[in-house]
Amino acid sequence: MEAPEEARAGGLGLGRSLLLVIRHARAGDSSEWEGDDRLRPLDKRGRRQAEALVESLFAIARILSSPYDRCVQTVEPLAAARGLPIDSREELGEDRQARDGAALARSLAGEDVAICVHGGLSDAAFGERQKKGETLVVDDDGCVVQRIRG
Repeated sequence: MEAPEEARAGGLGLGRSLLLVIRHARAGDSSEWEGDDRLRPLDKRGRRQAEALVESLFAIARILSSPYDRCVQTVEPLAAARGLPIDSREELGEDRQARDGAALARSLAGEDVAICVHGGLSDAAFGERQKKGETLVVDDDGCVVQRIRG
């Protein structure tokens, strides 16, 4: 069953599919983390930002994420609330995002998909900077039509 037009477009009245580009929520200061950076978790504020994604009015069919813990943790509450699995994608990791991740993100424009990424991917894919915990709403044409602060 397809979501009503308003829900599919997040109340924007566009009646089209929208890609949600979610920059991972706050994960503290990387200079203070002593372990493998891929395993750096969300901090308290980041967990609140992740929980806030559940309140999104956007209908999504899939969730893709960088395999880094902070990205997966950002979309876990959303995935649980929507009953969707998280598809961990290596090309969305920090080391591959500029080329492979950006290409993947651009290819998803026009689908009802949420992707969780690191800083820099939105610049490479859509020419837009993105803050931690911020969601960019991208239309079928690959244009950012809305910013949602976490």
